[in-house]
Amino acid sequence: MIALLLLISGASAVIVGDLNCTTYIGQTPVTFGYSQSATVCSNTIADAACDIIYPPVAAGKYPAPGNDVERPFNCYTITKTSGGAFSADMKTAALNSCPKSCGYCCQTNSYNCKNVQFPRLNCATITPSQCSSVAWRTIIAEDCPSACGFCGQGGCVDAVPDCANDLSICNTVGLQDFVNTYCQKSCQRCQTSTTTTRSTTALCTTYNPNSSAACSAWALNGFCSNPFYTVAQRKKYCATTCKLC
Repeated sequence: MIALLLLISGASAVIVGDLNCTTYIGQTPVTFGYSQSATVCSNTIADAACDIIYPPVAAGKYPAPGNDVERPFNCYTITKTSGGAFSADMKTAALNSCPKSCGYCCQTNSYNCKNVQFPRLNCATITPSQCSSVAWRTIIAEDCPSACGFCGQGGCVDAVPDCANDLSICNTVGLQDFVNTYCQKSCQRCQTSTTTTRSTTALCTTYNPNSSAACSAWALNGFCSNPFYTVAQRKKYCATTCKLC
């Protein structure tokens, strides 16, 4: 399809050579502009370094949503002329280092995946603020992962982006309700990634007494099922409450 678009656009379009991450914006002449997802990611190296490696064709002008400036030549070709022969190696290097500067974010691993067939929201209208919203992040990860760079996460993300700053909260008894809801990725609480170790209790008739008076409260906060606590720890402190032989 991209090849067909190139033939249609010919020399009349400013963006030439590679029309990925673009959308049709005009007919007279046929014109393509960068899509919202073209620059939604961050460069993997410093922006200043990308400016040197991928100098803009027009001074100071890089791809941005809606504009139609030509991509820096080094993003897709070894030539220094407009519409030069496409080089897969040059593009791979651009994707791995400076995808934002080259307008290739939509083809990076984090953004290049299929959304569910029947999402609960319109994937095409998701905003950057929704991508960082506690209310929206988990839903977007499940239904529209390509909109926020959640591809490859298995639908499992933290609702609160800063959970990973202090992983000790994953084991804090009084925070289990919080981390189970808001820190599923960092604390490995997503259904797709969490395996709860359980002891076989069908033949048990008695259990060792609890060694802690707080077991009832701990159990309410997930101590007996939290995979971050070993079976040995549960037996040591709350064998009766957790029904461990």
